[in-house]
Amino acid sequence: MPCSRDNTLPTIQDKRIQGLNVLDPSVRCGTKSRKRRPRVLLRMADVVLRTISASGLCDLRLNVNAIVEEASAGTALDQHCDSLVLIPLGILVDSFNRDAELNSLGRTCAKYDLIRTLRNYLNIISTRGANPEIQQEKINSPLFITGLPRSGTTLLHSLLAQDPASRVPRVWETMYPCPPPETLTYQFDQRIAKAEQDLRWLDFMIPDFKRAHLIGATLPQECIVLTEHIFRSQAFESMYYVKSYRSWHEQEDKLPEYEFHKKYLQHLQWLCPGERWVLKAPSHLFGLDSIMRVYPDAKIIFTHRDPLKVIPSCASFSEILRSPFRSKGIERKELGEEISSHWAKGSNNAISFRKKMSDDMKHSFLDINYCDLTENPIETVQKIYDHFRWNITDESILRMKRFLAENPINRNGKHDYSLGEYGLDSEEETHKFRSYIEYFGVEPEF
Repeated sequence: MPCSRDNTLPTIQDKRIQGLNVLDPSVRCGTKSRKRRPRVLLRMADVVLRTISASGLCDLRLNVNAIVEEASAGTALDQHCDSLVLIPLGILVDSFNRDAELNSLGRTCAKYDLIRTLRNYLNIISTRGANPEIQQEKINSPLFITGLPRSGTTLLHSLLAQDPASRVPRVWETMYPCPPPETLTYQFDQRIAKAEQDLRWLDFMIPDFKRAHLIGATLPQECIVLTEHIFRSQAFESMYYVKSYRSWHEQEDKLPEYEFHKKYLQHLQWLCPGERWVLKAPSHLFGLDSIMRVYPDAKIIFTHRDPLKVIPSCASFSEILRSPFRSKGIERKELGEEISSHWAKGSNNAISFRKKMSDDMKHSFLDINYCDLTENPIETVQKIYDHFRWNITDESILRMKRFLAENPINRNGKHDYSLGEYGLDSEEETHKFRSYIEYFGVEPEF
Protein backbone atom coordinates (compact mmCIF):
# COMPACT_ATOMS: atom_id res chain seq x y z
CA MET A 1 0.00 0.00 0.00
CA PRO A 2 1.45 3.42 -0.95
CA CYS A 3 2.87 5.48 1.88
CA SER A 4 1.03 8.74 2.60
CA ARG A 5 3.29 10.28 5.22
CA ASP A 6 5.90 12.92 4.58
CA ASN A 7 7.84 12.93 7.82
CA THR A 8 11.48 13.79 7.46
CA LEU A 9 14.20 13.35 10.02
CA PRO A 10 17.18 13.80 7.71
CA THR A 11 20.89 13.15 7.90
CA ILE A 12 22.93 14.94 10.46
CA GLN A 13 25.65 16.91 8.85
CA ASP A 14 27.72 18.90 11.32
CA LYS A 15 29.60 22.07 10.28
CA ARG A 16 31.26 23.85 13.14
CA ILE A 17 31.71 27.58 12.55
CA GLN A 18 33.75 29.34 15.18
CA GLY A 19 36.06 32.29 15.64
CA LEU A 20 34.06 34.86 13.63
CA ASN A 21 33.80 37.65 16.17
CA VAL A 22 32.32 40.39 14.02
CA LEU A 23 28.84 39.36 15.19
CA ASP A 24 27.33 37.84 18.29
CA PRO A 25 24.89 35.01 17.49
CA SER A 26 23.47 35.13 21.00
CA VAL A 27 21.82 38.50 20.26
CA ARG A 28 18.31 37.94 18.99
CA CYS A 29 15.41 40.12 18.01
CA GLY A 30 11.65 39.73 17.84
CA THR A 31 9.94 36.81 16.17
CA LYS A 32 8.86 38.71 13.07
CA SER A 33 12.37 39.77 12.13
CA ARG A 34 14.13 36.62 13.34
CA LYS A 35 14.44 35.13 9.84
CA ARG A 36 15.43 38.35 8.08
CA ARG A 37 17.91 39.57 10.66
CA PRO A 38 20.47 36.75 10.32
CA ARG A 39 20.52 37.25 6.53
CA VAL A 40 21.16 40.96 6.93
CA LEU A 41 23.84 40.36 9.54
CA LEU A 42 25.50 37.72 7.39
CA ARG A 43 25.72 40.19 4.52
CA MET A 44 27.19 42.73 6.93
CA ALA A 45 29.70 40.13 8.14
CA ASP A 46 30.73 39.39 4.57
CA VAL A 47 31.33 43.12 3.92
CA VAL A 48 33.37 43.47 7.12
CA LEU A 49 35.49 40.42 6.29
CA ARG A 50 36.05 41.60 2.74
CA THR A 51 37.16 45.01 4.02
CA ILE A 52 39.50 43.50 6.61
CA SER A 53 40.99 41.20 3.99
CA ALA A 54 41.53 44.07 1.55
CA SER A 55 43.35 46.01 4.27
CA GLY A 56 45.80 43.15 4.72
CA LEU A 57 44.77 42.40 8.31
CA CYS A 58 43.71 38.86 7.43
CA ASP A 59 44.34 36.52 4.53
CA LEU A 60 41.27 34.77 3.17
CA ARG A 61 43.10 33.03 0.36
CA LEU A 62 42.94 29.25 0.44
CA ASN A 63 46.39 27.75 0.09
CA VAL A 64 47.54 24.24 1.05
CA ASN A 65 50.88 25.30 2.49
CA ALA A 66 49.26 28.00 4.63
CA ILE A 67 46.63 25.55 5.91
CA VAL A 68 49.30 23.00 6.89
CA GLU A 69 51.34 25.71 8.58
CA GLU A 70 48.41 26.97 10.64
CA ALA A 71 47.18 23.48 11.53
CA SER A 72 50.58 22.52 12.91
CA ALA A 73 51.61 25.93 14.28
CA GLY A 74 54.07 25.69 17.17
CA THR A 75 54.33 21.90 16.93
CA ALA A 76 56.14 19.23 14.97
CA LEU A 77 52.85 17.72 13.83
CA ASP A 78 53.42 18.65 10.19
CA GLN A 79 55.69 15.60 9.98
CA HIS A 80 52.49 13.54 9.81
CA CYS A 81 51.28 15.31 6.65
CA ASP A 82 51.53 12.70 3.92
CA SER A 83 49.95 11.95 0.56
CA LEU A 84 46.87 10.48 2.27
CA VAL A 85 45.79 13.98 3.23
CA LEU A 86 47.87 16.30 1.04
CA ILE A 87 46.59 14.99 -2.30
CA PRO A 88 42.86 15.28 -1.52
CA LEU A 89 43.44 18.54 0.36
CA GLY A 90 45.09 19.99 -2.72
CA ILE A 91 42.23 18.88 -4.98
CA LEU A 92 39.66 20.27 -2.54
CA VAL A 93 41.42 23.62 -2.14
CA ASP A 94 41.72 23.91 -5.93
CA SER A 95 38.00 23.22 -6.25
CA PHE A 96 37.20 25.82 -3.60
CA ASN A 97 39.18 28.38 -5.56
CA ARG A 98 37.87 27.45 -9.02
CA ASP A 99 34.32 26.19 -8.51
CA ALA A 100 32.81 27.28 -5.22
CA GLU A 101 32.38 31.03 -5.87
CA LEU A 102 32.77 31.68 -2.17
CA ASN A 103 32.05 35.03 -0.60
CA SER A 104 34.31 36.33 2.17
CA LEU A 105 32.24 34.60 4.82
CA GLY A 106 32.45 31.34 2.89
CA ARG A 107 36.21 31.62 2.56
CA THR A 108 36.55 32.31 6.28
CA CYS A 109 34.45 29.31 7.21
CA ALA A 110 36.08 26.98 4.68
CA LYS A 111 39.56 27.98 5.83
CA TYR A 112 38.68 27.50 9.47
CA ASP A 113 37.14 24.11 8.75
CA LEU A 114 40.15 22.88 6.76
CA ILE A 115 42.59 23.97 9.46
CA ARG A 116 40.51 22.43 12.25
CA THR A 117 40.06 19.07 10.54
CA LEU A 118 43.72 18.85 9.54
CA ARG A 119 44.78 19.67 13.09
CA ASN A 120 42.48 16.91 14.36
CA TYR A 121 44.01 14.45 11.89
CA LEU A 122 47.55 15.33 12.92
CA ASN A 123 46.70 14.93 16.60
CA ILE A 124 44.97 11.58 16.02
CA ILE A 125 48.00 10.22 14.16
CA SER A 126 50.35 11.62 16.81
CA THR A 127 48.30 10.03 19.62
CA ARG A 128 48.28 6.75 17.74
CA GLY A 129 52.05 6.83 17.33
CA ALA A 130 52.63 7.55 21.02
CA ASN A 131 50.21 4.79 22.08
CA PRO A 132 50.71 1.78 19.77
CA GLU A 133 48.16 -0.22 21.75
CA ILE A 134 45.44 1.79 19.98
CA GLN A 135 46.29 -0.13 16.82
CA GLN A 136 45.31 -3.37 18.57
CA GLU A 137 41.74 -2.21 19.29
CA LYS A 138 39.23 -4.60 17.72
CA ILE A 139 36.18 -3.24 15.91
CA ASN A 140 33.83 -6.20 16.12
CA SER A 141 30.73 -6.55 13.91
CA PRO A 142 29.97 -2.84 13.46
CA LEU A 143 26.52 -1.94 12.21
CA PHE A 144 26.30 0.50 9.30
CA ILE A 145 23.04 2.29 8.48
CA THR A 146 22.84 3.63 4.95
CA GLY A 147 20.38 4.47 2.21
CA LEU A 148 19.40 7.45 0.13
CA PRO A 149 19.56 10.68 2.12
CA ARG A 150 16.33 11.77 3.78
CA SER A 151 15.20 8.17 4.06
CA GLY A 152 15.15 7.86 7.86
CA THR A 153 18.81 7.04 8.50
CA THR A 154 19.12 9.72 11.18
CA LEU A 155 15.92 8.69 12.95
CA LEU A 156 17.02 5.05 13.02
CA HIS A 157 20.54 5.94 14.14
CA SER A 158 19.16 8.10 16.94
CA LEU A 159 16.82 5.37 18.11
CA LEU A 160 19.47 2.64 18.19
CA ALA A 161 21.77 5.04 20.03
CA GLN A 162 19.35 4.98 22.98
CA ASP A 163 20.45 1.42 23.73
CA PRO A 164 23.38 1.57 26.22
CA ALA A 165 24.93 -1.33 24.29
CA SER A 166 25.35 0.94 21.25
CA ARG A 167 28.54 2.94 20.88
CA VAL A 168 27.95 5.82 18.47
CA PRO A 169 30.20 8.72 17.49
CA ARG A 170 28.76 11.79 19.24
CA VAL A 171 28.89 15.21 17.62
CA TRP A 172 31.22 16.66 20.25
CA GLU A 173 33.82 13.86 20.03
CA THR A 174 33.98 14.13 16.25
CA MET A 175 34.45 17.89 16.51
CA TYR A 176 37.13 17.58 19.20
CA PRO A 177 38.51 14.00 19.17
CA CYS A 178 41.78 14.70 21.00
CA PRO A 179 42.63 13.67 23.59
CA PRO A 180 40.66 10.42 23.21
CA PRO A 181 37.41 10.44 25.21
CA GLU A 182 37.34 8.48 28.46
CA THR A 183 34.50 6.49 30.01
CA LEU A 184 34.66 8.22 33.42
CA THR A 185 34.28 11.72 32.00
CA TYR A 186 32.32 10.94 28.84
CA GLN A 187 28.95 12.28 30.04
CA PHE A 188 30.31 15.61 31.26
CA ASP A 189 33.41 16.18 29.15
CA GLN A 190 34.23 19.89 28.87
CA ARG A 191 34.23 19.59 25.09
CA ILE A 192 30.45 19.13 25.12
CA ALA A 193 29.92 22.76 26.14
CA LYS A 194 32.49 23.88 23.59
CA ALA A 195 30.66 21.99 20.86
CA GLU A 196 27.31 23.48 21.90
CA GLN A 197 28.83 26.93 21.59
CA ASP A 198 30.02 26.13 18.08
CA LEU A 199 26.60 24.81 17.13
CA ARG A 200 25.08 28.16 18.08
CA TRP A 201 27.12 29.62 15.24
CA LEU A 202 25.54 27.07 12.93
CA ASP A 203 22.08 28.16 14.06
CA PHE A 204 23.00 31.80 13.51
CA MET A 205 24.57 31.35 10.09
CA ILE A 206 22.03 28.86 8.74
CA PRO A 207 18.78 29.50 10.67
CA ASP A 208 16.84 27.09 8.43
CA PHE A 209 19.22 24.22 9.26
CA LYS A 210 17.31 23.04 12.31
CA ARG A 211 14.07 22.71 10.31
CA ALA A 212 15.75 20.07 8.18
CA HIS A 213 18.25 18.43 10.54
CA LEU A 214 18.42 17.11 14.05
CA ILE A 215 21.71 18.05 15.67
CA GLY A 216 23.17 18.58 19.13
CA ALA A 217 26.53 18.16 20.83
CA THR A 218 25.59 14.85 22.48
CA LEU A 219 23.54 13.44 19.59
CA PRO A 220 24.92 10.76 17.26
CA GLN A 221 27.05 11.94 14.35
CA GLU A 222 27.43 10.26 11.00
CA CYS A 223 30.60 8.79 9.52
CA ILE A 224 30.83 11.45 6.84
CA VAL A 225 32.58 13.56 9.49
CA LEU A 226 35.20 10.93 10.30
CA THR A 227 36.60 10.79 6.77
CA GLU A 228 36.33 14.56 6.48
CA HIS A 229 39.58 14.55 8.46
CA ILE A 230 41.46 13.11 5.48
CA PHE A 231 39.55 15.35 3.04
CA ARG A 232 37.71 12.43 1.45
CA SER A 233 34.12 13.09 2.38
CA GLN A 234 30.79 14.10 0.93
CA ALA A 235 30.53 16.67 3.72
CA PHE A 236 32.42 19.17 1.57
CA GLU A 237 30.23 18.42 -1.44
CA SER A 238 27.08 19.05 0.58
CA MET A 239 28.25 22.28 2.16
CA TYR A 240 29.91 23.89 -0.85
CA TYR A 241 29.72 23.80 -4.63
CA VAL A 242 32.95 21.92 -5.37
CA LYS A 243 32.20 20.32 -8.71
CA SER A 244 35.73 19.20 -9.66
CA TYR A 245 36.32 17.76 -6.18
CA ARG A 246 33.06 15.79 -6.39
CA SER A 247 34.02 14.40 -9.82
CA TRP A 248 37.36 13.27 -8.41
CA HIS A 249 35.90 11.87 -5.20
CA GLU A 250 33.21 9.85 -6.98
CA GLN A 251 35.85 8.01 -9.01
CA GLU A 252 38.29 7.40 -6.16
CA ASP A 253 38.78 4.05 -4.46
CA LYS A 254 37.06 4.34 -1.09
CA LEU A 255 39.37 1.87 0.66
CA PRO A 256 41.68 4.60 2.12
CA GLU A 257 38.60 6.28 3.61
CA TYR A 258 37.48 3.20 5.49
CA GLU A 259 40.98 2.30 6.59
CA PHE A 260 41.17 5.71 8.25
CA HIS A 261 37.55 5.31 9.42
CA LYS A 262 38.69 2.25 11.38
CA LYS A 263 41.63 4.14 12.88
CA TYR A 264 39.24 6.86 14.01
CA LEU A 265 36.95 4.33 15.71
CA GLN A 266 39.94 2.72 17.42
CA HIS A 267 40.93 6.16 18.68
CA LEU A 268 37.45 6.86 20.07
CA GLN A 269 36.95 3.47 21.74
CA TRP A 270 40.46 3.08 23.18
CA LEU A 271 39.53 4.61 26.56
CA CYS A 272 35.76 4.57 26.06
CA PRO A 273 34.62 1.22 24.61
CA GLY A 274 31.11 -0.02 23.93
CA GLU A 275 29.47 -3.33 23.12
CA ARG A 276 29.04 -2.55 19.40
CA TRP A 277 29.51 0.38 17.06
CA VAL A 278 26.35 1.72 15.41
CA LEU A 279 27.25 3.98 12.47
CA LYS A 280 25.44 5.71 9.66
CA ALA A 281 25.81 7.79 6.52
CA PRO A 282 24.02 7.80 3.16
CA SER A 283 27.47 8.17 1.56
CA HIS A 284 28.21 4.55 2.53
CA LEU A 285 26.26 3.63 -0.62
CA PHE A 286 29.41 4.56 -2.54
CA GLY A 287 31.76 2.51 -0.37
CA LEU A 288 29.98 -0.78 0.33
CA ASP A 289 32.74 -2.97 -1.12
CA SER A 290 35.37 -1.12 0.90
CA ILE A 291 33.32 -1.45 4.09
CA MET A 292 33.31 -5.22 3.73
CA ARG A 293 37.06 -5.29 3.00
CA VAL A 294 37.89 -3.30 6.14
CA TYR A 295 35.10 -4.75 8.30
CA PRO A 296 34.39 -8.27 6.95
CA ASP A 297 31.96 -9.00 9.79
CA ALA A 298 30.01 -5.76 9.34
CA LYS A 299 26.23 -5.65 9.36
CA ILE A 300 24.42 -3.21 7.08
CA ILE A 301 20.90 -1.78 7.24
CA PHE A 302 19.53 -0.20 4.07
CA THR A 303 16.70 2.33 4.47
CA HIS A 304 14.47 2.90 1.45
CA ARG A 305 12.22 5.79 0.47
CA ASP A 306 10.48 7.05 -2.66
CA PRO A 307 13.19 8.90 -4.68
CA LEU A 308 10.60 11.48 -5.75
CA LYS A 309 10.57 12.62 -2.12
CA VAL A 310 14.26 12.04 -1.46
CA ILE A 311 15.73 14.10 -4.30
CA PRO A 312 13.90 17.44 -3.84
CA SER A 313 14.34 17.19 -0.07
CA CYS A 314 18.06 16.62 -0.51
CA ALA A 315 18.32 19.47 -3.04
CA SER A 316 16.49 21.79 -0.67
CA PHE A 317 18.84 20.95 2.15
CA SER A 318 21.90 21.49 -0.05
CA GLU A 319 20.52 24.90 -0.96
CA ILE A 320 20.07 25.73 2.72
CA LEU A 321 23.67 24.72 3.41
CA ARG A 322 25.35 26.43 0.48
CA SER A 323 23.46 29.73 0.24
CA PRO A 324 25.21 31.70 3.03
CA PHE A 325 28.66 31.04 1.57
CA ARG A 326 28.11 31.77 -2.13
CA SER A 327 28.93 35.08 -3.79
CA LYS A 328 25.90 34.60 -6.03
CA GLY A 329 22.59 32.81 -5.85
CA ILE A 330 21.90 29.09 -6.23
CA GLU A 331 20.90 27.83 -9.66
CA ARG A 332 18.13 25.49 -8.59
CA LYS A 333 17.80 23.54 -11.82
CA GLU A 334 21.54 22.88 -11.88
CA LEU A 335 21.44 21.84 -8.21
CA GLY A 336 18.50 19.50 -8.83
CA GLU A 337 20.31 17.72 -11.64
CA GLU A 338 23.50 17.46 -9.57
CA ILE A 339 21.70 15.86 -6.64
CA SER A 340 19.58 13.55 -8.79
CA SER A 341 22.51 12.25 -10.85
CA HIS A 342 24.71 11.75 -7.80
CA TRP A 343 22.23 9.69 -5.82
CA ALA A 344 21.14 7.71 -8.87
CA LYS A 345 24.76 6.51 -8.97
CA GLY A 346 24.57 5.70 -5.26
CA SER A 347 21.38 3.66 -5.66
CA ASN A 348 22.82 1.76 -8.62
CA ASN A 349 25.94 0.97 -6.62
CA ALA A 350 23.77 -0.48 -3.85
CA ILE A 351 22.04 -2.75 -6.36
CA SER A 352 25.35 -3.96 -7.83
CA PHE A 353 26.69 -4.66 -4.37
CA ARG A 354 23.67 -6.64 -3.26
CA LYS A 355 23.53 -8.68 -6.44
CA LYS A 356 27.05 -9.98 -6.08
CA MET A 357 26.80 -10.88 -2.41
CA SER A 358 26.78 -14.61 -1.72
CA ASP A 359 23.83 -16.30 -0.02
CA ASP A 360 25.76 -16.83 3.19
CA MET A 361 26.25 -13.05 3.44
CA LYS A 362 22.57 -12.16 3.17
CA HIS A 363 22.01 -12.48 6.91
CA SER A 364 24.35 -9.50 7.31
CA PHE A 365 21.93 -7.16 5.53
CA LEU A 366 18.48 -5.87 6.33
CA ASP A 367 16.14 -3.59 4.35
CA ILE A 368 13.93 -1.09 6.18
CA ASN A 369 11.09 0.87 4.59
CA TYR A 370 10.92 4.56 5.51
CA CYS A 371 7.18 4.50 6.07
CA ASP A 372 7.41 1.46 8.33
CA LEU A 373 10.09 3.23 10.34
CA THR A 374 8.21 6.51 10.75
CA GLU A 375 4.81 4.92 11.40
CA ASN A 376 5.97 2.04 13.61
CA PRO A 377 9.44 2.95 14.91
CA ILE A 378 9.55 0.62 17.93
CA GLU A 379 8.26 -2.35 15.94
CA THR A 380 10.88 -1.63 13.28
CA VAL A 381 13.63 -1.56 15.90
CA GLN A 382 12.39 -4.88 17.27
CA LYS A 383 12.60 -6.31 13.76
CA ILE A 384 16.24 -5.23 13.57
CA TYR A 385 17.12 -6.82 16.90
CA ASP A 386 15.39 -10.04 15.92
CA HIS A 387 17.16 -10.17 12.56
CA PHE A 388 20.64 -9.71 14.04
CA ARG A 389 19.81 -11.78 17.12
CA TRP A 390 20.49 -9.03 19.59
CA ASN A 391 18.83 -8.71 22.96
CA ILE A 392 16.87 -5.55 23.67
CA THR A 393 15.95 -4.53 27.20
CA ASP A 394 12.83 -2.85 28.48
CA GLU A 395 15.01 0.05 29.55
CA SER A 396 16.25 0.55 26.00
CA ILE A 397 12.72 0.51 24.60
CA LEU A 398 11.66 3.06 27.19
CA ARG A 399 14.59 5.29 26.26
CA MET A 400 13.64 5.05 22.59
CA LYS A 401 10.04 5.98 23.30
CA ARG A 402 11.22 8.93 25.37
CA PHE A 403 13.44 10.08 22.52
CA LEU A 404 10.51 9.95 20.09
CA ALA A 405 8.33 11.95 22.47
CA GLU A 406 11.00 14.60 22.96
CA ASN A 407 11.83 14.87 19.26
CA PRO A 408 8.56 14.95 17.30
CA ILE A 409 8.56 15.31 13.54
CA ASN A 410 8.77 18.95 12.39
CA ARG A 411 9.60 20.10 15.91
CA ASN A 412 11.43 23.14 14.53
CA GLY A 413 9.07 23.79 11.62
CA LYS A 414 8.19 21.93 8.48
CA HIS A 415 10.77 21.44 5.74
CA ASP A 416 8.95 22.15 2.47
CA TYR A 417 10.23 21.20 -0.99
CA SER A 418 9.04 20.00 -4.41
CA LEU A 419 10.49 18.50 -7.59
CA GLY A 420 9.37 21.46 -9.68
CA GLU A 421 11.38 23.94 -7.62
CA TYR A 422 14.54 22.25 -8.86
CA GLY A 423 13.52 21.76 -12.47
CA LEU A 424 12.86 18.05 -11.99
CA ASP A 425 10.13 16.04 -13.68
CA SER A 426 8.43 13.17 -11.86
CA GLU A 427 8.36 10.87 -14.89
CA GLU A 428 12.03 11.46 -15.67
CA GLU A 429 13.03 10.86 -12.05
CA THR A 430 10.94 7.71 -11.86
CA HIS A 431 12.68 6.42 -14.98
CA LYS A 432 16.12 7.35 -13.61
CA PHE A 433 15.50 5.44 -10.36
CA ARG A 434 13.40 2.64 -11.84
CA SER A 435 16.01 -0.06 -11.20
CA TYR A 436 16.28 1.00 -7.56
CA ILE A 437 12.50 1.17 -7.10
CA GLU A 438 11.94 -2.26 -8.64
CA TYR A 439 14.89 -4.07 -7.05
CA PHE A 440 14.07 -2.97 -3.51
CA GLY A 441 10.28 -2.79 -3.93
CA VAL A 442 10.08 0.90 -3.00
CA GLU A 443 6.52 2.16 -2.82
CA PRO A 444 5.41 5.64 -3.96
CA GLU A 445 4.82 8.20 -1.23
CA PHE A 446 1.97 10.71 -1.52
